[in-house]
Amino acid sequence: MKEIQFTVTDPLGIHARPAGILVKEAKKYASKITVFKGEKSCDMKKLLALMGMAIKQGETITVQFDGADEADCAAAVEKFLTENF
Repeated sequence: MKEIQFTVTDPLGIHARPAGILVKEAKKYASKITVFKGEKSCDMKKLLALMGMAIKQGETITVQFDGADEADCAAAVEKFLTENF
């Protein structure tokens, strides 16, 4: 299992359009991807669940990757988060 932490810098937080692209990126991989914010967690491959997390600027999330392609998946998701949020 791989895990990354990411602090959101986008003034709008994780919002609809880039979140939709992030979900599409996540669906390319077989690994299970779980996003944690405080006590809440969700499947990154489900847009409404991700939007329901209401992740705002300055908040730190933890993303866990579990599966055969977790290393590639973690690298791709971390790159996307860094470039878009």
